[in-house]
Amino acid sequence: MKILLYSPDNGVTKNFMPHLWMFLLQSLTPPGHEVVLIDGNAQPMDEAGIAQYVRENKIGLVGIGAMTRMIAKAYRMADAVRAAGVPVVMGGPHVTEMPDEALGRTTGRRHADAVALGEADETWPKIVADAARGQLKETYAPVDEFGQERKPSLQDYPAIPWNSLDLTQFNVVPKAVGPMLKRFRDGWGTFRIIPVESGRGCPYGCEFCTVTGFFGDSIRFRTNKSVVDELLLLKARAKSEGGQIAVFFIDDNFAINPKRTKSLLRDIIAANAQVHWVAQISANLLRDEELVDLIAAAGGKWIFIGMESIDPTNLADVNKGFNKPGEYAAVLQRLADRNVFAITSFMFGMDNDTVGVAERTLQQIRTWPAGLPIFGLITPLPSTPLYARLEAAGRLTRPKHWEEFIPFAMAHTPLKMTIAEAHAEVKYGFAQSYSPEAIAQAVRSFSHKPLAYRINILVSRLCFRGIYFPQMGPMAWVKVFYENGQTICDIVKECFRDWLSGMCKQAPRSATMGTSGD
Repeated sequence: MKILLYSPDNGVTKNFMPHLWMFLLQSLTPPGHEVVLIDGNAQPMDEAGIAQYVRENKIGLVGIGAMTRMIAKAYRMADAVRAAGVPVVMGGPHVTEMPDEALGRTTGRRHADAVALGEADETWPKIVADAARGQLKETYAPVDEFGQERKPSLQDYPAIPWNSLDLTQFNVVPKAVGPMLKRFRDGWGTFRIIPVESGRGCPYGCEFCTVTGFFGDSIRFRTNKSVVDELLLLKARAKSEGGQIAVFFIDDNFAINPKRTKSLLRDIIAANAQVHWVAQISANLLRDEELVDLIAAAGGKWIFIGMESIDPTNLADVNKGFNKPGEYAAVLQRLADRNVFAITSFMFGMDNDTVGVAERTLQQIRTWPAGLPIFGLITPLPSTPLYARLEAAGRLTRPKHWEEFIPFAMAHTPLKMTIAEAHAEVKYGFAQSYSPEAIAQAVRSFSHKPLAYRINILVSRLCFRGIYFPQMGPMAWVKVFYENGQTICDIVKECFRDWLSGMCKQAPRSATMGTSGD
């Protein structure tokens, strides 16, 4: 068969980091089948487009994976594929929690021929074999001989052939400037953000989170060697292309076992496998000075921290009391001292939030080292304890909010503010953090560091601005560049001065070398 693995766009921003599940299932597909990948974030496609694609390319099976906010688009695309006569298997967190919805048992409209529940590492080869015989079952679940759910071990992790995969759709460098940037220092002809996992599972069980329900509370890890080998493969590919690769460790908490994480980081350093990377780590684990030292030495550049709130009451309410707002500043300074910076995530509309929560949060953020703050609304995802609590209290305003995904829109009534007020808080947070003045201030805060740090924070801020404020087309980017023109010009001038200074230093040296050789 020819198999298409498709991930729908996320509905918020043009995100160029692909989803790992596609590459993992591609590697787990039995021999004799051809697998093609399409990520809707990098390669936009509508229902007519995917139907035409599967017909013209003689696709025999389509696999679609999606999180809750992407599920409405996933269902529409699945419907179009099935109407074209091609079977569809769906999986991912949302389908795992609501398989009857995908199979049409609760709505009367069927979107999938089969569903894969939970982690599909073991079930995917069976799905492919059954589809090839025309005998797809409705439900595939990883269970043992006693019918109990079985989580796959990651010790025998499949090798993803990053060196040979076609990653063209995930290159964020425009084609027009790629050849020129390829000759730039260190080579920037391509730049890709590649997902890598080193482990799965989380024991914390935060009320709003789907991770523990999907991956379980028991942590499973890959071998250090398999992770290091993968990084070396990615590093070699980037060098061969005259480009750059950054890795996003998608573990839900990369340092959940600090002893093991330190071991992995030491092995990365020993193998010279450092690439620039991002990882998600909870603030409480970053108290460890040795861990932060190793993060920096192993190539860590940005750490995503789910701070959620500066209010301890809010954190206790959602079972995240291990976050201590009083420690946030010290944690961020500890990272910044080692040139590692933070993506700090906050949720508004929590039960103890009142009007002004955004400004109160920003007052704290302004005292921290410059990073990338992002803001959202607490959202009751299906089958989470939060959803059950709000449903029991009659507070859900859109019980099936995923049927019509609306970015940055609440699905329940907050306790101490209105829905409209909560929406305004998110908008205010983004507007204040990503205004031209705020971006300029963030860049200036790196004036004591090499130019590369100012370029990093400028580019990162301009890109993260697009999470809330649309900048999907050329004209939107022109507007962004215009609004931030002074800061951009200052950086460009400094780049030119550095380049000119380097050329001037090389000229006398070249002349001296020429004279001595005569």
